[in-house]
Amino acid sequence: MEEKTMRFFSLEDALKIVAAIQEEEDIHNEDKRILTVYNYEDQEVCWFDYQEVKDALKAEGKSMEKSCVQDYVLRHIPDWGEEG
Repeated sequence: MEEKTMRFFSLEDALKIVAAIQEEEDIHNEDKRILTVYNYEDQEVCWFDYQEVKDALKAEGKSMEKSCVQDYVLRHIPDWGEEG
């Protein structure tokens, strides 16, 4: 089976797509949080596991400040996300 490499939108293109990043409860696991990304039509584009984002930021030596979380998410919008 061929493994595909995940590709992301550039920050500039992500900013054109993403209208909001909302922290929400995972409907399948009430003890888990997710970050849902919405476009300007209020449609879900993709989502991120809150703990995975937290771990990634910690590994980069960054805090969970809103600006750091937003920057991380915007730089990791999958290129298929526009279809959201």
